[in-house]
Amino acid sequence: MSAAHVASWVQTHALTPSDIDCITTVMLKILDGKCKMGSVEKIVMAQLYDAVQHRDGERFGGEYHWLIARARAAAEEELKNLLYEKRVLAETMLSRPVMKAFKAMLREEGLFAGLLEEEAAA
Repeated sequence: MSAAHVASWVQTHALTPSDIDCITTVMLKILDGKCKMGSVEKIVMAQLYDAVQHRDGERFGGEYHWLIARARAAAEEELKNLLYEKRVLAETMLSRPVMKAFKAMLREEGLFAGLLEEEAAA
């Protein structure tokens, strides 16, 4: 699955500020090593984040996007601690049902279509 495919998917789906919060939270989980998705799903979610990183959610905006950009660029110990704190805070602020509904929407709307084949080939 290419970044262009994900970017195209974003253009054809009206993502809400709550969806942006979910995407940001998943990206924090990926960077903090707590995301339980498969390797290909993590790549797709990172591409999804890249496609919406300029947008603020209801709760998470510039400060979180700045932190994610810094964490992706460098692995400073102090940054790891801040990343952990922000990830835990984000997970606390978003309920499990909201995150589950968001992930279900991604599957229903076809973002992960064809990933089983890619996962097997990886």
